[in-house]
Order: sequence, then structure tokens, then C-alpha cells
Amino acid sequence: MESDTITKHPHTKTAPSWNGGSEPFKASYGKLMMWYFLLSDAFTFSGFLIAYGALRFSMPSWPVPDFVFSTFPGGFHHKPLLFVTLMTFILLASSFTMVRAVQEGHRENRMGVVKWMIWTIIGGAAFLGCQAWEWNTLMGKEHMTIRVNPFGKHMVAGTYVEGDGHEIKEGTSFKAGASYMIHKHDGEWKPLKFKVDEGPEAGKVKEQSFGPKAFGALFFFITGFHGFHVLTGVIFLLIICVNSFTGLYSARKNGYEMVEKIGLYWHFVDLVWVFVFLLFYLL
Repeated sequence: MESDTITKHPHTKTAPSWNGGSEPFKASYGKLMMWYFLLSDAFTFSGFLIAYGALRFSMPSWPVPDFVFSTFPGGFHHKPLLFVTLMTFILLASSFTMVRAVQEGHRENRMGVVKWMIWTIIGGAAFLGCQAWEWNTLMGKEHMTIRVNPFGKHMVAGTYVEGDGHEIKEGTSFKAGASYMIHKHDGEWKPLKFKVDEGPEAGKVKEQSFGPKAFGALFFFITGFHGFHVLTGVIFLLIICVNSFTGLYSARKNGYEMVEKIGLYWHFVDLVWVFVFLLFYLL
């Protein structure tokens, strides 16, 4: 009598499971798509930052970050990189609060998720406020635009001379290598003229040229693009925070996966800022 038991060969391959129930990469479809998006976004930011670096190191003269970014709210001046350091701390702190929100989601702690997401939203909004103040200072007080870069470097020592080509007035003394300012003439911002006090050209009046246009254009474009990502993240954080509070994700019993997905995005935004900080504010 033949046995009804069928012995499986040890090398028999089972049919692949493509019915949508399995997770080959141990990640849900939503998280996998988020990783794909972040990868493509990383390529975009990389292209922008590489372009900035190529132009930065191909120019003989480039604005000095310690001078360009030296103001601080409250009328404080000559505080190199202090304000951008505060901005960086705020954004990195919001990354920590995002981690805590994800942890509370894994524990299915609804109010814990809401609390830490609110702190993350506050951090993101504070960063955007800081960036708005920085832009307003650079455009309103320093008169930097995407076409005009008032920050350059003097190559000779002398005295600022402000005038319209007919009446020359001596201005503020400066040291060799210091950044220069500009003045308004006929409704346009123009570089100051200066009189050379040393060397074979002593006594001659010259006009300092503007710094490379690429600096202002790249600064506003890249930091603005990053700021747009932060703004988008804050909006999604608000939506997901409200959904968490209403109990929408508690009913799914999936460890608040939506919170984890927005957390991946938020950490990516923080990581990109580290590279922006390095290129624009340190080099």
C-alpha cells in the first residue's frame, strides 16, 4: 500500500510570495517609498552643493563667512556664526524630539506621540523664523540680492572714499583683506570708492568691485530650497499630529508607522542642513 505521506525534497523551491502580504526588505511599502524619495532628494541637494563648491573654489576671491554672518538679534554685531549656530542647535534638537515621538509610537502611547511632535513642530517653526530674520538682515540691511553681492575683499590697504565721481569724500578706514560695504547712489546700490594710501599707486582713487554674483544667488536658492523642505515638514507634522491626537493611527495598531515615515523625512532635512552649514558658514 502506498503511503499517503509525500516527502518533500530538501532542495525543493517554494513558489515566491508576491501576493502583497510579505515584506521582502522587512519594510512596509510606505517606508520603502519614503526611502526612494529621500534618495532622489539627496541627489538633488548633492547637485546644488557640488555646484556651489565648484564655484566657491574656482573663484580667486570669495566672501568671508565670519564677516557675512556676524550679526545677532538685538543689535549685536561682530558675533561670527553665533546666530547660525543657534539655528543649527534648534534644528538638531527638533530631530531629538522626533526620535522620542517615534519611540512613543512604537509603544502605542498616543499622548506621548502628540507631546513630542508638538515640540518638533515648535523647533521647525523656530528654525524658519530664524531663517526669515537672517534673510531680512542680509537683504534689508546688507543689501545682498541674487544679482548683487556686497561682500568682497580689499586687496590693498587704504581709506573708503564715497562719492559720485565728481565730489570725493573720505570715509571709514579699513584694513587689507577686510570685507567692504556699498552705498546708494541714483537709486542703486554701488560699491564704495577708496583712495590708496600705500604702495606705488598711493593717492589714486579706485572703486572696489562687487563680490561674485554667484554667492548671493546660490545662498538664497539653496537655503531657500532647504527652508521649503522644513516648511513642508512642519505642515505634514501638524497634519500627522492632529491625526495622532484623534486616535486615527491607534486604530491601525501598526506602531504609528506614519509618524516613523515623517520622522525619516525630518532627519533627512536635518542631515542636509549639516552640509549646508559646512559649505556656506564654515568654508
